[in-house]
Amino acid sequence: MKKNWNNTFLLVISTCLIPLSPAFSQDDQNVAATNFSEEEVMPNYHYEYIPDFTYDEVADRISKMDHEMAFELNDRIFSFIQYFTVRNRDYTRMVLARKDLFFDLFDETLNKHEMPVEIKYLSIIESGLDPQIRSRVGAIGLWQFMPATGRMYGMYVNNDVDDRMDPEKSTDAAAKYLKSLYRMFGDWEVAMAAYNCGPGNVRKAIRRSGGKKTFWGIYNYLPRETRSYVPQVQAMLYILSHLEEHNLNLEEPTYYRATEKIRFDRALDLTKLAELTELCEKDLESLNPSLKRGKVPESNKTIALNIPKAKASFIKQNLAWLSDSLNNSPTTYLTDNGVLTLKPIEELAEEPQVNAITYKVRSGDVLGKIASRHGVTVTQLKSWNNLYSNLIRVGQNLTIYSGTPPTIAQTTSNSSGQLLYTVQPGDSLWIISKRHAGLTVEQIKRLNNLNSNNIKPGQKLIIG
Repeated sequence: MKKNWNNTFLLVISTCLIPLSPAFSQDDQNVAATNFSEEEVMPNYHYEYIPDFTYDEVADRISKMDHEMAFELNDRIFSFIQYFTVRNRDYTRMVLARKDLFFDLFDETLNKHEMPVEIKYLSIIESGLDPQIRSRVGAIGLWQFMPATGRMYGMYVNNDVDDRMDPEKSTDAAAKYLKSLYRMFGDWEVAMAAYNCGPGNVRKAIRRSGGKKTFWGIYNYLPRETRSYVPQVQAMLYILSHLEEHNLNLEEPTYYRATEKIRFDRALDLTKLAELTELCEKDLESLNPSLKRGKVPESNKTIALNIPKAKASFIKQNLAWLSDSLNNSPTTYLTDNGVLTLKPIEELAEEPQVNAITYKVRSGDVLGKIASRHGVTVTQLKSWNNLYSNLIRVGQNLTIYSGTPPTIAQTTSNSSGQLLYTVQPGDSLWIISKRHAGLTVEQIKRLNNLNSNNIKPGQKLIIG
């Protein structure tokens, strides 16, 4: 819900000044005053403090911005800057909380299509970075595609699947559509206007303006909503480049979760998959928003699911019994544009490969953000790099393992002389049996009184 703010600026200030008793002598007061530095008596700005700013200050900041899709300030853009930094800061903070979930994807896609990365701010105005939002006329997703346009760009839209809610597919489709509009009109601002109101309305505005070809040249002849649309995109471009100046930094933004695509090539239920893999069902649903009923339907069984990277190795190595539990049999291992399908059971006993990479800390990095992007935990990062706190510095090299990182000894003996095996992430009874000559799955189950093939990392199994 949007707040109705008036046009006054809210300022909350507290100081460190201590009132001095009238009983103090003038000398006492002079001594007391010297105990406080200039910094200590400066205002302590509250979370809701809204800095004042002028048109000239904003114009000066914009003139120094280094962006491919440059723009000049005018009254219309300035009014939206005021709106998003003063009257509706809640909306801007909501956008800031979501932007790290999608901006890397947007940048990668726009670079691939050789487009200005500033186009990504259009999605903020379209959807507020909500991949499942629906407009009153039926447009859906981060880029608000209508069903017909979505199908035109290869997105499934049916009762079970709606690819307009898939961030990757919809972003790629939006880039292709915007690029076609740019080729049509030769101007990125006009292309964005056409994205909002359609190329027909833009052609009509060009004719009515006497043949002008810029957004501000045809501004008065565009639909009212479109006249506000492009200035809002430019306002957000400015604001997200000057967060400090408007006291809009978040303490705990939402970071992108590293994922890996796994194609099962079959119908399946996310609830069942979550149960078998100990994944959170809500996580699976949020990572795969295009599945409207929480299921991969038979009609779209080739869909690749986004799986949290930390769990992807476990799933790939245990697909033999996972498939059995999902009432399916394993299929052949294939690679198609980096998407993995099921491995044949003969490959599941192979030792996982351990790969180490060196990551150089960049400005703005924190351990949580680095861990999330690489599918590991902060605890693992600290352990691998002998860190005793969360503090890291720009330029510091961090070692990050992929696959199965180094672990403690897997085989020990108990007081009775029995050989014990500690289950590792990605293990299955079949894999364990193949790693120990002469041991079968049935023997492991009998030795440990197991009624099913389900085991968990950390569990100790008698193997001899």
